[in-house]
Parts: sequence; C-alpha cells; structure tokens
Amino acid sequence: MNKLSHIAFIMDGNGRWGKKKKKGRNYGHLKGVETVKKIVKSSINYKIPILTFYVFSSENWKRPKSEISFLFKIIKNYFDKEISHVISQGIKINILGEMSKLPQDLKRILTKTIVLTKSNKKIIVNLAINYGSRDEIIMATKKISNHKKFKNFSNYLYTLNLPDPDILIRTGGHKRLSNFMLWQCAYTELFFLKKLWPDFNANDLKKITEKFKKIKRNFGGI
Repeated sequence: MNKLSHIAFIMDGNGRWGKKKKKGRNYGHLKGVETVKKIVKSSINYKIPILTFYVFSSENWKRPKSEISFLFKIIKNYFDKEISHVISQGIKINILGEMSKLPQDLKRILTKTIVLTKSNKKIIVNLAINYGSRDEIIMATKKISNHKKFKNFSNYLYTLNLPDPDILIRTGGHKRLSNFMLWQCAYTELFFLKKLWPDFNANDLKKITEKFKKIKRNFGGI
C-alpha cells in the first residue's frame, strides 16, 4: 500500500460554476474557498501531511482586473478574519510563487500568516500564488549558477524540503498541468475530474486516495 504524503490541486472551474448558477464568476470563487476549507479539514482527518493548492498562476494576470482584485480580496479577507482558526487547527501556511508582484496589503497579511503558523505541525498547506513552474525552474537555474557546489536541483525550488506530490487532482474537465509543478510532478499520479471545483467534496478525495494506495508505482523500475 502506497504511503501518501502530499496532494496537489488544480482548482479549475470556479468561474464556470458561478456562471452556471447564474450568479457570476466571483460567486464561484467564493464557493471555491469554501471547498478549500472543507478539503483541508478532511485531509486533517485523513492524516494527509501536505496539501498544495494552485490559487493564482503567473498567467492569471491576463484576466480582467476586477476579477483579479476580487480574488486577492478574498484571500486577504480570509486570513484577516480566520487566522486564529487556522492557528487553532494546527495548519502551517506556505506561499509558493513570486510574492513581490502582489499588492502590498496582500503581501503583508500573507507574510504575517506565514510567521504566525510556522510552528504548526498538524498539516502543511501550500498556496501557489503568482506561481509559474517555468519561472520557478528558471529562477532555480539562476541560483545554481551562483553556487559552486551544486547537489540537488530540487533544493533551489519553492518546494525546498517538501516531498513531491504523490497525487495531483485537477477538477474542471481539462487534462493538462497548466504550468503547475512541472518538475515536482515527474512521477505524480494524475487524476482529472469533470466535476467543477466548488462541487468537489470529501468523498471525492477519499475515493482518489483509496485508489492511489492500490496503484503499483514503479518509478522507472519493474
């Protein structure tokens, strides 16, 4: 039976879900946050040590400014209001991505959250914000060029000291990685669901984890 240490999520379909409900894309993003909260809670119950959520890609800057502002406002407001609850649950928050380009108020609250949760040990939740895997690989390569003693490429990535994802789950019906954890997902088991992210639930997560445990993983061997 396979050991499960890390699950990554591409949370596709929030906007489409909101439009399907005739309440707009932003409504879908709000419901998407509720799904994240439920999945984190379920993962704590299932004793899954690490989760990574693809929140905002480096390509998402192409979206309408109003939608981007709303997304950032959701993130900021959540940690403003829920930080004590996050701490009490034992959640450690990490940010993967280039934070320097984010709005100052969002950077401030994210930095504060990282500091306040750094000692929590029940579960690690990585939020990939302004994240692009190609940019990450280029950044790592530049860092390596400045070091004479190069040992492990992974040590120069945002995911330093974290195991690669065992499972990647993408909702929304598309079967692609969309510039997400390209290096880290070399041997990850990929699960693509037609279900939109706000409809994803704990039962879906449980079915996937149970299936993963029975997969024969060779990692290039026999």
